[in-house]
Amino acid sequence: MTDAPLDLSLDAAALTAALVDFRSESGNEKPLADAIEAALRALPHLTVDRYGNNVVARTHLGRSERVVLAGHIDTVPIADNVPSRLDENGVLWGCGTSDMKSGVALQLRIAATVPEPNRDLTFVFYDNEEVAAHLNGLGHVAEAHPDWLAGDFAVLLEPSYGEVEGGCQGTLRVILHTTGERAHSARSWMGSNAVHKLAPILTRLAAYEPRRPVIDGLEYHEGLNAVRVEGGVANNVIPDACSVTVNYRYAPDRSQEEALAHVREVFADCDIADFVVDDHSPAALPGLSHPAAAAFMAAVGGRANPKFGWTDVARFSALGVPAVNYGPGDPLFAHKRDEHVEVAKILHGEERLHSWLTA
Repeated sequence: MTDAPLDLSLDAAALTAALVDFRSESGNEKPLADAIEAALRALPHLTVDRYGNNVVARTHLGRSERVVLAGHIDTVPIADNVPSRLDENGVLWGCGTSDMKSGVALQLRIAATVPEPNRDLTFVFYDNEEVAAHLNGLGHVAEAHPDWLAGDFAVLLEPSYGEVEGGCQGTLRVILHTTGERAHSARSWMGSNAVHKLAPILTRLAAYEPRRPVIDGLEYHEGLNAVRVEGGVANNVIPDACSVTVNYRYAPDRSQEEALAHVREVFADCDIADFVVDDHSPAALPGLSHPAAAAFMAAVGGRANPKFGWTDVARFSALGVPAVNYGPGDPLFAHKRDEHVEVAKILHGEERLHSWLTA
C-alpha cells in the first residue's frame, strides 16, 4: 500500500493509477480518505468536512445552481491486481480502475483545476459502497448531514463507459421458505419433500415475462430471478426445509411498495411457509427533463442510456436531487480480476466535465 500524498497536479489517468495503488477494500478506506482529505484541504477555494471515512468538499461562490459530484472510494477485495499497470495500448489495469477510482480521479481533478466554476460544486467521497446497504457511507452522510448533500443536480461517477446513464432500477431480494416432514428416503411416502415444493415457484420464475417500460425516453428491462437455492439434510433423508432467494430488478416507475406487492402477487398461490424481505433498495427516476440534466447532456455529448443496476443515484433521488451516472470505466469489467480502464476515456471525461463547469 502506498502512503504517498495525492498529487492533484497529475492528469486524471495518472491520478487514477495513484488511487488504485492505495488499497481500499470496503472497511479499509481510512488511508485513502486521509489522503483525499489532506489534498482537498490544501485547496483554498474549498471548505472540507469529514464524517467517518467520508469526505465532503464544497465551493461557496453564490452561484444560482449547485451540482454534486459523488463517488465511492472503496473497492471489492483485491485479486492480485494491485499495484496498477499501464500497458503499451493505453489501458490501465488494476482493482478499482473501472469501479470507480477513474471516476474519483475526475472528481479530484475538477476540485483542483476549476476554482471558479460556473455552478457551485459539492464533491462527495464515501466509503463502503460495495457491501451491505446499511454500511454505505453516502447513506450515513445523508442521515447525519443531509445539508452537505444539498444540490440541484448530481453526477455519480460510476462506470458507464463515458455515456450518461439515467436513474437506476430498484433491487428487491426476498427469501421464500418451504417446509415439509423428514423421512428416510427409502420410505419417502412417510414424509413431505420441502425441495419438491419449490417446483411451482421455479416454474413461475422460468415463465416470468419482465416489463420493459419507457421512462424519459429510456427503455428499462426488469428481471425476476432465482439467485440461490438452499436445502437438504443428508443423501438418505427427505428434507423438511428449503428456500429460494429471488431477486427482483424493477424499473423506476415503481415504488418500493409497488415492487413488493408485485412479487407477492407472482407467488400468491404457491405453497410458501414464509416470505422474508432480505434486502430492498429503491429505484431512481432518470431526471433527464431537469434543466441541469439537459445542460449536462449537451456538454458531455453522446446519448443517454438506462441504468439497469442499482447505484447511489437512488439516495440522491430520495433527497430530491435528480442524478445521473457518468464515468469513464466500463461496467462490464467492474469487480473482475482483469479490471481495467482506457486512458483515453479518462482524459475525455476530464475534458468534458471541465468544459461543462467552465463554459
